[in-house]
Amino acid sequence: MPHNKSTDKIYVIGHKNPDTDSICSAICYAYLKRELTGQNYVPMRAGEINAETTFVLNTFHVDSPEYVENVYTQVKDVEYRHLDGVPNDISIKKAWEILSASGATTLPSVDSSGHLEGLITVRDIAMTYMEVYDNEIIATAKTPYSNIIDTLSASLLVGNKNNMVQTGKVLIAAANPDMMENYISKGDIVILGNRYESQLCAIEMEAQCIIICDGAVASKTITKLAEERGCSIISTPYDTYTVARLINQSIPIRHFMKKENLITFSTEDYITDIRGVLASKRHQYYPVLNEFGRYVGLISQRNYLNANPKKVILVDHNEHAQTVDGIDEVTLLEIIDHHRIGGLQTMNPVYFRNQPLGCTATIIYQMFQESGVLIPKDIAGLLCSAILSDTLMFRSPTCTAIDKEACKTLAGIAGIDIEAYAVKMFHAGSKLRDKTDEEIFHQDYKVFSTDSFTFGIGQISAFTNDILDDIKPRILSYMKQVFPEKEVDMLFFMLTNIFTETTELLFYGKDADKLMTQAFPKAEISETSVILPQVVSRKKQVIPKIMNAAQA
Repeated sequence: MPHNKSTDKIYVIGHKNPDTDSICSAICYAYLKRELTGQNYVPMRAGEINAETTFVLNTFHVDSPEYVENVYTQVKDVEYRHLDGVPNDISIKKAWEILSASGATTLPSVDSSGHLEGLITVRDIAMTYMEVYDNEIIATAKTPYSNIIDTLSASLLVGNKNNMVQTGKVLIAAANPDMMENYISKGDIVILGNRYESQLCAIEMEAQCIIICDGAVASKTITKLAEERGCSIISTPYDTYTVARLINQSIPIRHFMKKENLITFSTEDYITDIRGVLASKRHQYYPVLNEFGRYVGLISQRNYLNANPKKVILVDHNEHAQTVDGIDEVTLLEIIDHHRIGGLQTMNPVYFRNQPLGCTATIIYQMFQESGVLIPKDIAGLLCSAILSDTLMFRSPTCTAIDKEACKTLAGIAGIDIEAYAVKMFHAGSKLRDKTDEEIFHQDYKVFSTDSFTFGIGQISAFTNDILDDIKPRILSYMKQVFPEKEVDMLFFMLTNIFTETTELLFYGKDADKLMTQAFPKAEISETSVILPQVVSRKKQVIPKIMNAAQA
């Protein structure tokens, strides 16, 4: 039966270096979709959560979404075959029955904890018939009596089925008792019929077991003598020829299965990484192990070709540079955003909702209203926080009357005072002195591009200039340090004072000062920064001017 636990999930993901809107929108939209469809929509994050967002999640007692490094197609996205692993002491016959019933060619053996011990294939089983000439192999393989009884559809008349054959050879008592004495040794297993004399001779020669064929019974005398001598008696309905042919099938699979140098794949392996192995090897099936190293199924070349990409919804962005790695491999279902339409391309049509509002959370609030789904207190708190964050408490020029009205309604549901709460939230996000330069720079960093120009721009906000002035030299130094590895033409960073509604825009890159002169001709420009009064919005007041100047 095909097995796939991953395709049941639909991931809702914000952009890299997520801000409060990105995280809260992912959580809230996943909640809305679960309520509407009953399906497993899961919020995820594509980067580390900043201090402001942490404050918001803690305030409303909501867990942080799980981090997803990428969404490349993995083995767990493949409908691999689920075939239960078996203990290593089951018989060859039992293994053959399982393989025949399942149509598989490979059977995994696992220990009591589910860890893979070995593999036996149809070919291995065939080789036990073609290449085994050893009449001591039953003992060499330490075959359980229970296997012999099951394989021969037999009954145990004397002995313990939990015992194991560890010595002796297998013989057929075809001669008369006088000759039998010459070739039966202590500890042998003797296949015979209903002749009393042959049974008695085998027991007296200290055979460890006699197998009586054709459903014949043992007399009370034989039974008593066998008990006294420690000789087991097995009665089978099969004739001597059939028993001789079948008995090797009772050997436990551990004796023939492959245990070393097994080729296995993890559910976490990427399909692109295993392609070479599948192409170069000729095995039909390969074991799949979960993240804990336990066996979960089998994958084949055919399964690999039928891989199901992850299903993803993007929120708060639609720029390819801002998406989680691997986005080109997914089945993209929806995009919910309030930014400009970027260069992200899709293979198929998707539901794309893009509105000129101050926050993605406002769009999601509208979708709650449109669908008639009640908004819980914690969800309302997250949506309200996202709007306050993205609109800088309604000071951003991107803020609309719709954003304000939505925020007020959500604040009522969440039971918070907008101004008092916003001050606490922004203050929590402004605690930057204990953070590293890397953490501050990437707290809200995005990459934008045109056909010929790519730039990265970060932003932090505070209510006073004290914190901004402290970190300015640190960020300038960090920008120079990381510029060569960022693969961009220029780097920018906005130090925004929410109270005065002023931004100091730091810049670095070849001819960046000239570009700033073109973008902001009336602004005060120094060697490393430009002062922008009445500017707080990256999306509406800074990015368009940079792009226009770059294309001029």
